[in-house]
Amino acid sequence: MHTLYRIQLLLMLLFAGSAAVAQKISYSEPEKDDYKSTEFEIIGKVGGNILVYKTDRGDYSVSVYDADMQLKERVKLDFLPRKVISMDFVAYSDKVLMIYQFQRKDAVFSFCATMSPEARFSDAPVLIDSTRIGMYSKENKVYSMEVSEDKRRILVYKINQDKEDNNVFYTFLYDSAMTLVNNSRLSLPMAGRKQFLSNFNLTNDGDLVLSKLERTSNRDYVVSGNLVMKRALVDSFEVSPLSFKGQLLDEVKMKLDNSRHTALITAFYYKQKRGNVEGMYLYKFDYQNNKPLYEKSVVFPNDLKMNARGESNTASAFNDYFIRRIINTANGGFLLTAESFYTSSRYQPWNRWNYMYGAPYGGMYYSPYYYSPYSPLYYNPWYWNNSQGVRYHYDNVAVLSFDEEGNMQWNNFVRKSQYDDNADLYLSYLMVNIGSELRFLYNELDRRNYLLTDVSLAPGGKVTRMPTLRNLDKGFTWMPRYGKQISARTVLVPCVYRNYICFAKIDF
Repeated sequence: MHTLYRIQLLLMLLFAGSAAVAQKISYSEPEKDDYKSTEFEIIGKVGGNILVYKTDRGDYSVSVYDADMQLKERVKLDFLPRKVISMDFVAYSDKVLMIYQFQRKDAVFSFCATMSPEARFSDAPVLIDSTRIGMYSKENKVYSMEVSEDKRRILVYKINQDKEDNNVFYTFLYDSAMTLVNNSRLSLPMAGRKQFLSNFNLTNDGDLVLSKLERTSNRDYVVSGNLVMKRALVDSFEVSPLSFKGQLLDEVKMKLDNSRHTALITAFYYKQKRGNVEGMYLYKFDYQNNKPLYEKSVVFPNDLKMNARGESNTASAFNDYFIRRIINTANGGFLLTAESFYTSSRYQPWNRWNYMYGAPYGGMYYSPYYYSPYSPLYYNPWYWNNSQGVRYHYDNVAVLSFDEEGNMQWNNFVRKSQYDDNADLYLSYLMVNIGSELRFLYNELDRRNYLLTDVSLAPGGKVTRMPTLRNLDKGFTWMPRYGKQISARTVLVPCVYRNYICFAKIDF
């Protein structure tokens, strides 16, 4: 009897110990140059170090942290020009490819530099391409980059659109060692200003997949479109038409499934202009065999709309929802998350009809336009935090599960109600995929302070509010949506502490 009691006690202690270390939070110390106005991008975990890129008024650096978020070194990138137009990173286990562009006089240059886990550069940057744009051109972002899911293929490209009826593509396809695999020059005809390109993706084989869409004259809705492919070693496009059947779409998104060689296009659809969201448009394409698998519309039932409506009526329940993530599932289906987002103001409120797709023609060279109320990766404090008299609202997150045929299996909601005035840095959420479940991290107001909240979503759709994260030090205000998953069960989330930017690592 005493032996059985001891075994039970030992098991209880083991379970208690495992629960105590279920998650661990490690904070970095605020650095003197990391003010709230400092722009940053989380590069990732490289060779045991955690790297974060930072820039402030023309000064560029990379902070190198150890596994406990202790600063090992801050490396200045002195070789960079004073004004870098854009910076992209591809992180591997033992190196980082840093691809950037800048303007010098009347030309824009694209370079690649290889960074070690200690943020050192043993070789000189390599020129990818250069373009003459003129001394007084306002549109100087010429180059864009796409990376395959396995990071074995990298595509740098530019699109010349000096004519409305034609886009000329220049593509440079590299492998992970930045060895040139193929470069191409090819044309894609366009039917005037109503057509635009979006959803640029790169397959693991190096094929470029994108959508060419046409919208109404007032730019509110997409009325027709095509899926466009450029094979890695072929200098031509393959165009597959989409059949909307009179439906009006907005916020068209694409997701590749490299294991099955498919491309999924999703969007909310409407029956009439200024109508209500009726459901989801779904199109799945087998790009390996060049054939569509299905094209359908999934009508949202009334019970789903009632759960989603918040303060809206049932018919307009999804009008404020925007697609955030599409996650492939093991059975060939997918999960889709959409968040309720809107603003309120005494002036013009922001909603999905206010210049949703922007201006597609801004200059001689085209930069692919991705629509989203925010960018989740790169923190720029000057972009979304300059609206005086505006209240931002980020509410419930809908999670919709579909099978391999595009049929809805289940749905559920992560319930939250967030708002802030003039700025939205601390709003929205970070989704973490830890394999066995999805975790949603977001702030809730608690006695005028933000408290980081953790919600779990099980594979079958069950939502569980987890216990409050331990070691949530007072004085740190989290910015979850700018966080990044840097390993299978680890995320890095920026925080503000006494007007300084610092970072917190959560190990689940």
